[in-house]
Amino acid sequence: MRILLVEDHVEIAEFIQRGLEEARYYVTAAADGESGLRLALAGRFAVIILDLMLPRRDGWSVCRTLRERKVTTPILMLTARDAVRDRVRGLETGADDYLCKPFDFGELLARVQALIRRDRVHKGRHIRVGDLEIDTTARSVRKAGQRVSLTAREYALLEALAANEGRILSRETIQERVWLDDESYSNTVDVHIKALRKKIDGGQSARLIHTVYGQGYVLEARPGPEAPPGVAAVEPET
Repeated sequence: MRILLVEDHVEIAEFIQRGLEEARYYVTAAADGESGLRLALAGRFAVIILDLMLPRRDGWSVCRTLRERKVTTPILMLTARDAVRDRVRGLETGADDYLCKPFDFGELLARVQALIRRDRVHKGRHIRVGDLEIDTTARSVRKAGQRVSLTAREYALLEALAANEGRILSRETIQERVWLDDESYSNTVDVHIKALRKKIDGGQSARLIHTVYGQGYVLEARPGPEAPPGVAAVEPET
């Protein structure tokens, strides 16, 4: 899951980026308002963390412009100002939340996660991960705009993985909590994962379903070909 960080203070930016990456988020950073605005308009992010006092274009202006351009990505505004009028102004320009400096990273992470959860609820029952789209009401799946036909178990497995994007689901969790079946063979999940990969990731260079050996499976879009430490590349198709 990608987060855009727009912060010109080098030490603060490094502190936030390191913490978010340890929490398994991918961070794109910008050091001024113009660069931040350009990245926000060009890419898809789960959350934008936006400093208020920035060179070239301040946070208020960036936030206002994004909302005028119909960018609905949740925005967490960072500010060294504690005046009520500054916080109100930030919210009025379209920010979803604010955090005053100095702050504890744990609070920032909690606010980021709350914004992601809130955004998913507001978007209804559609789950999007990369070019994968799941309509949980219609129980339909599209990959790169093309409809994908799945069995009932494949669909339940895919929806569970997508709803927990970036989180590892063990085989036991899938059997007991997703399929409500604790009596199937231990390799049943592996068989369905293999079939699901062929339908979702088959022929794609950037894949979504990944194996974490000894732990389970995770679904997430990754910006590059390299897997994070401890996460193996997907198994080759047969």
